[in-house]
Amino acid sequence: MSDPARPCEILRFADADEVARSAAAAFVDAIVAAQRERVQAHVVLTGGGSGVAMLEHVRRDQGRIDWSAVNVYFGDERFLPPGDPDRNEVQARQALLDHVPIDPARIHAMPALGEDGCSTPQASAQRYTELLAAHSPDGTVPVFDVHLLGMGGEGHVNSLFPHTDAVRESERLVVGVDDSPKPPPARVTLTLPAVRRARQVWLLVTGAAKADAVAAAVGGAAAEEIPAAGACGTERTVWFLDPQAASQLPAA
Repeated sequence: MSDPARPCEILRFADADEVARSAAAAFVDAIVAAQRERVQAHVVLTGGGSGVAMLEHVRRDQGRIDWSAVNVYFGDERFLPPGDPDRNEVQARQALLDHVPIDPARIHAMPALGEDGCSTPQASAQRYTELLAAHSPDGTVPVFDVHLLGMGGEGHVNSLFPHTDAVRESERLVVGVDDSPKPPPARVTLTLPAVRRARQVWLLVTGAAKADAVAAAVGGAAAEEIPAAGACGTERTVWFLDPQAASQLPAA
């Protein structure tokens, strides 16, 4: 659940487009600030409608970023063949990454089905664990500057669904999933311990269907019940919400 010593921030916007535009502007600011303080920036991207819309807005306002010093990771991935349009990596490339001067070696995608000898999501998870360790100061995962998240109507983030082994994982940082309740069933995901290594965790959530889960997560639900409740940054946890998603929260 949310850390009471670091309460989450609730940001409300007029509509879904304003959520995406405002998160994009904040994302650019966060990368520029990270590079000013630490030279390198480490960010985790998410898929879904809000995440992709945000990346498209970043594409229009990315001139201040030094892309030679940005490292991109992914919070989860559908374990599908390389180039499959349903992969988060493919969508992120189309929305942003193929249009900015980033070194391809700095785009750290989760291995796809059949790539790097991976025939199972567990093998991909192991490869990604090794990749994160190689880019980490302590041999675990990098300290992410921003970890972006969407959220499903039942409260899932990344591919961490309620009452699953993946959301209960307390040690491994990346796991393979064979039985995701949302298709496709085979996925690879960062776990909550990895998410909690981020300085800032941002949740971009829109739509009335997610209002109850937003209220439960912000209210301190157990992560096993509402996985988003366990997604906390070490410095900031920020919810970017449209009116429908925020409708079950107390009035601002």
